[in-house]
Parts: sequence; C-alpha cells; structure tokens
Amino acid sequence: MHRLRFCAIAAVTLVAACSQPAPPQATRPSKPAYDIVAQIRAAGEREKSAIEVAPLRDPGVQGLEKAAQADEQAGRYPDADAKLVQALKLAPEAPELIQDRAEVAVRMQDFPTAEKLARQSFEMGPKSGSLCARNWQTIYEMRMQANDQGQAMAARAELGKCHIAGPNRF
Repeated sequence: MHRLRFCAIAAVTLVAACSQPAPPQATRPSKPAYDIVAQIRAAGEREKSAIEVAPLRDPGVQGLEKAAQADEQAGRYPDADAKLVQALKLAPEAPELIQDRAEVAVRMQDFPTAEKLARQSFEMGPKSGSLCARNWQTIYEMRMQANDQGQAMAARAELGKCHIAGPNRF
C-alpha cells in the first residue's frame, strides 16, 4: 500500500513537472532586413552642416582605427571592437571612436550597447554635423529595433537638430 501511494505521488509529480512551461530563454533580436550600419553612415554623409569638427589624430590612434575598419569589413567584429577599445585608451575623449564602437556593436547585434555608446558619443561630441547625425540615427535605429516608436520619433527629431545652416550669402 505504501509503495502504491509513493508511485502515485511520483507519477503526479512527474506529470506536473512535464506540463510546466520552460523558463524563457534570452534570445537575440532577429536580424533586420536592411543594413542598419549603412543607414547610420548614410545619415552622417547626408549631413552637410556649415560647421564640421574634424579632430587631429595621433598616428597610433589612426593606425588602430584603420585596422578596426579592416576587421569590420572582413566581418571580424570582436577584433574591430578590441582595436577601437585600444584606440580609446590612447584618446579617451574621442566621440568618433565611441560612435565607431556603437556601429560595431550594431554589427554584433548588441543593440543596448550600441545605443548606450551612441548616446555617450553625442554627449562628448560637437552636437552638430555628421557625427551628431550618426549618433541620433543609431539611437533611432535601436529604438526601432526595440519597437519603441515614441522614442524612435524623438530621436528622429533630434537628428534634424544636427544641421547648422551656413550664413546667407547674397
């Protein structure tokens, strides 16, 4: 009798355990149907402000930056990011390098990091021109990936503020 009760309890426990839903797995976002980084860089190319900030670069930083670009083009995104981190150790106040890291994070589909880096780059940067446009386009794209239409539209509005018109020449 005792053994029968034990088997019944074990059977009920087993059935209950099997009917429990599996704990949710952390999933990566699905790959978008378009090249987000191309959209970000195109926003920078389209931005033709009257004022553009172009910092002078240390040759060591330039070398790391070019090596990171080569790694990115070859699809070696972690290597590209490591080189950009190394460049930032030499030039910690370089918002362009931080934005480059954001774009590599997009390539690796690390969207929260990409948005965080773009915001950091914006805060450190000139707040106008092509870098500003890349920052806000990144934030816009990351908000779209998060299906946050409200914040995406707010980022789109900020993108429009990156342009500084030149003086009227009559």
